[in-house]
Amino acid sequence: MTRTPPRPGPTGPGRPTGPDEPTGRADLTRPDGSTGPADPTRPDRPTGPAGPTGPDGRTGPASPYHLRAGRAAHGPYAVHVTPESAGWGHCSLRVLELPPGGSHTFDTGDSEWIVLPLSGGCAVACADGSAHDTFALTGRASVFSGVSDFAYVPRDARTTVSSAGGGRFALTGARCTRRLPARYGAACGVPVELRGSGPCSRQVNNFAAAGVWDCDALIAVEVLTPGGNWSSFPPHKHDEHRPGEESVLEEIYYFEFAGHDGTPGLGYQRVSPSGPGRDTDVLAEVRDGDVVLIPDGWHGPSMAVPGHHMYYLNVMAGPGTERAWLIRDHPDHAWIRGTWPGQPVDPRLPLYSAPEQTP
Repeated sequence: MTRTPPRPGPTGPGRPTGPDEPTGRADLTRPDGSTGPADPTRPDRPTGPAGPTGPDGRTGPASPYHLRAGRAAHGPYAVHVTPESAGWGHCSLRVLELPPGGSHTFDTGDSEWIVLPLSGGCAVACADGSAHDTFALTGRASVFSGVSDFAYVPRDARTTVSSAGGGRFALTGARCTRRLPARYGAACGVPVELRGSGPCSRQVNNFAAAGVWDCDALIAVEVLTPGGNWSSFPPHKHDEHRPGEESVLEEIYYFEFAGHDGTPGLGYQRVSPSGPGRDTDVLAEVRDGDVVLIPDGWHGPSMAVPGHHMYYLNVMAGPGTERAWLIRDHPDHAWIRGTWPGQPVDPRLPLYSAPEQTP
């Protein structure tokens, strides 16, 4: 049966109602042992223009779909995107920054989550009634240094993330129905895929891709694009239900960049309207910590400027009963795939491979 979802978007009628924090109380435990709730005075999603010039030197008005670093911060989270703040119904992203010895506790609520180290290692403890699971994540120095292990935690559980050395950790989430067991994902089990060729070459770490890791609704992958290359190309979309051809998925892009001699990196992200009622339109300069929300539309290219590798974390979920990433290429640009067999893959790839075994 074809399912026609309501138009998502920050102000659209498909926006669900409910509390801003559906997952319950989120306590922050500091290195000195003191605890306290997330800061309620910081808005989850600031609105209005960012001003003529932001602190990073970028100019122009703020976009409801492009959240510059800091705009989506809330309490202990450097990034805090919920279904309510995004104006849609399914996927979430939090980026937790912990000092050495710090920890953070949150309730998973109605969502399943994967804790993925971006930098540093951590322990993930999940309490589910009488069951208690703890997973030690080795992590990595940065997203450009290697594949990371990760931990899956189910809905309706209390989870604590703690880090002896400190670090930055992504919490990718999706509202779900099934309750699956808490599990550890080894770095050696992450398929590393090379997509495209020539200037469209990129690397995909499929740690929670559909068909790779068992989730109820969540799909999440990492993409690494060498400096000067284009990824998310040809532009594609997944905003209509076409059985066997296209699935409806909301998507979050979270960006980081490799610097050069102290100069931060940057890139560009394009999202264009895909039809009546699907009018998301973004042309954004993206930098470290930026987020782009994609409720609908053709998305791509994602462009890494020369000299700076681009990383983005994709988080996806949707209303379909089948957990599948089915996409439609933009008809004006789909032909580019036919040129790839005649070009070599960028020799800089892979930037790294999954380890043969986890230490």
